[in-house]
Amino acid sequence: MNVNERLFAFIKNSPSMFHAVDTMKKELAAHGFILLDETKPWKLEAGKDYMVTRNHSSIIAFRMPQTDDYHYQIVASHSDSPCFLVKPHAELACEGFIKLNVEVYGGTLLSTWFDRPLSLAGRLLVKEDGKIVSKYVNVDQDLLIIPNLAIHMNREANQGVRIAAQNDILPLYAMGEHTDLLACVAQAACVEKDAIVTHELYVYPRAQGTLLGDGGAWIGCPKLDNLQSAFSSLQALLQAHHPGHVSMLCCFDNEEIGSGSRQGADGCFLADVMVRIDAAYEKTPAQQAAIRARSFFVSCDNAHAFHPNYPQKADPNHHVYLNKGVVIKHSARKAYTSDAFSAALFRTLCEQADVPVQDFVNHNEIIGGGTLGAISSSHVSIPSIDIGLAQLAMHSAYEIGGAKDTAYMIAALSAFFSHDIILSKDGEGAIHPCPNH
Repeated sequence: MNVNERLFAFIKNSPSMFHAVDTMKKELAAHGFILLDETKPWKLEAGKDYMVTRNHSSIIAFRMPQTDDYHYQIVASHSDSPCFLVKPHAELACEGFIKLNVEVYGGTLLSTWFDRPLSLAGRLLVKEDGKIVSKYVNVDQDLLIIPNLAIHMNREANQGVRIAAQNDILPLYAMGEHTDLLACVAQAACVEKDAIVTHELYVYPRAQGTLLGDGGAWIGCPKLDNLQSAFSSLQALLQAHHPGHVSMLCCFDNEEIGSGSRQGADGCFLADVMVRIDAAYEKTPAQQAAIRARSFFVSCDNAHAFHPNYPQKADPNHHVYLNKGVVIKHSARKAYTSDAFSAALFRTLCEQADVPVQDFVNHNEIIGGGTLGAISSSHVSIPSIDIGLAQLAMHSAYEIGGAKDTAYMIAALSAFFSHDIILSKDGEGAIHPCPNH
């Protein structure tokens, strides 16, 4: 399969954040990464590869250095995407229909979820041998639909209509007065309904990834934000490493709702893992501080492409295009972590990898979103940059990217992992290739 087919397969296998992490975990295990248990002591060895999960929805994978004079080179993305969370008591009967009571998760474009096949995925918490365990579930069928109201009943629909989240986006699930959602998901998960204690289920779009446009110039797929970055960073970690540093991949949950959870970038997951790695080399707190000061963090999340129907929304001197390579994101208010020094280093690395680079800034009157980079930096202070790939229809149920760009990102991040970024002092650094390259 080519890189876009592999990306589409990755996203298809990742209908929830739990599935995304499980998909990454399986591929890492196939390449020899050892799964660690966060509740147990670790015995880490130089030169070996490890991974650890938190809440089944965040994962950190790392390749240990072969020297005790090391630093960290980290790429972070997120596993979640805007969608709807099914409420605990979900089934609502209305005139022969059964609807599901859902809650909006993240800043989704609500209108894009109408009139398309949907389904459910997530996890069930079940009783098994006296314990409560997680079971992933994906109801792999066109199960749900949110029908639009016909224009005959809403003549102002094309002039803009407010969508009431408590009423208008409830998906239709079944006909009849009595249905059993738990029985449906239990069957899909191959568990007994009576064993289910509770659930964490998300509505997801069933559309598959495809090439679009004349000559297949673009890719269309749900969840490009941010599974495109998660996939790219995973491939890069598997392809490249330098023995002089800890090559680390982080994929956090809950970025779309502010990262404020134990498995989010605003939690202590990254800091906890770094402390354990440093303990393997018996580093003192002062040595750990020095290691962090000479490390480098890449926050990888997609960027807004220039939209030809809305040119006024883009900064006039910073149009970002599909298929034009990696985007460095800048913000005066530090919504992005990039500064002149980190941008210069990463741009130089991309030039060496023959990867084109673009610069994104927000229009002064349109404040864009932030990323997990700045949030993570408040816990682990490391020189950082925010990058991404150009994308249209961000936070839609179906998003658009460039067909060339995933390969560009993999090449850039592979170069990042295979080179040593040596920060000799504050504001000064160099890039050293791997001895084997």
